[in-house]
Amino acid sequence: MKESQINQAFEYAKARYADLGIDVEKAVEQLDKLSISLHCWQADDVAGFENGDGELTGGIQATGNYPGKARSISELRADIDKAMSLIPGDHRVNIHAFYGDFGGETVDRDQIEPKHFQSWIDWAKEKNYKLDFNCTCFSHEKSADGFTLSHRDPAIRQFWIDHVVQSRKIAEEMGRQLGSECIHNIWIPDGSKDLTVDRLLYRKNLKESLDQIFEYKTNDDYMLDSIECKLFGIGSESYVVGSHEFYMGYGVANNKMITLDSGHFHPTEVISDKISSLLLFAPEIMLHVSRGVRWDSDHVVILNDELQALTQEIIRANALDRVHVGLDYFDASINRIGAYVVGVRATQKALLQALLEPITQLRAYEANGQNFERLALLEEAKSLPWAAVFDYYCLKKGVIAGEAYIADIQQYEKEVTSKR
Repeated sequence: MKESQINQAFEYAKARYADLGIDVEKAVEQLDKLSISLHCWQADDVAGFENGDGELTGGIQATGNYPGKARSISELRADIDKAMSLIPGDHRVNIHAFYGDFGGETVDRDQIEPKHFQSWIDWAKEKNYKLDFNCTCFSHEKSADGFTLSHRDPAIRQFWIDHVVQSRKIAEEMGRQLGSECIHNIWIPDGSKDLTVDRLLYRKNLKESLDQIFEYKTNDDYMLDSIECKLFGIGSESYVVGSHEFYMGYGVANNKMITLDSGHFHPTEVISDKISSLLLFAPEIMLHVSRGVRWDSDHVVILNDELQALTQEIIRANALDRVHVGLDYFDASINRIGAYVVGVRATQKALLQALLEPITQLRAYEANGQNFERLALLEEAKSLPWAAVFDYYCLKKGVIAGEAYIADIQQYEKEVTSKR
């Protein structure tokens, strides 16, 4: 796509939106301020660098065997750099605890320290990225029976409590050195494949473990805690300890950020409608944007109805400063860098459409009971020339616009990933 074509299309789009009272330049500026957190585990199929290709457990599966996955920290960083070069704007990288730079040493989860992630911090400084972090409570011998922070054995619970505390310390140091609040997310796989009779016991254990974890006070300028629910998963089809109700109650009672993952609910349930409710009671919300297909929650994000509804709720609630957006999927069946770029660009496109929505007129129609007019304008807004605005944004940020990035990723595969 030629630069002149992009600029010409943008001028038309700008005028078309102006007719509806929408400032396109302002929308582009707002989009540019939105940093999306890229999940490091898409590049290596959630293997981590703790024990090589260890067994993936905890209800997590990366399906497919597409060649060229990252086998080392350097390869994973190179793949993320490549993806970032094809995504407009400045973004974050989300790291799980078992991606530490352990230098060949065996370091158990309860012994990890900021020094094991210093090379990640240095890399982020060099690349002008910010970092987020996650404790890793799966793929470990002490999580083999499906329970961690809610375990019946106090010694195992303590191991995972110590791990999460250490992870929060690492996140705090990341935020301190990078000058940006690092979100530390807590997700655990705890649950049961079949009927459970002691549901209250496990949830009581989880509450007490979290209480102990949060006794270690962190600096909110450097690190923010978030807690993530799940309704069911592989190996926890009948019972999940950390359900939506559990974490919603705990988050509201303890003023904690709540993470909503779009793949962690029932197949017909959506998280877009939960945002306006949670914002009334929780200080902030973390979104893990994914795409559920039947039972599998972790498909590459595309520009579908739910993603658009999700971003619309953020903008309509005027909550850009209270909602954090990250991705969480792992597709091993296609080019992994391509999966990053498709997912992030889809999320950005949805956010841009929401920013360009004629919300003032829509609200006026709704307030006046003009429901036909509201519906008609919502429909017309779908075909407004937002794509021309996104192409312009890419051009403005020095990033390939349109579908031309496909060839660029193919070339990277030919020169780099196919040789792994």
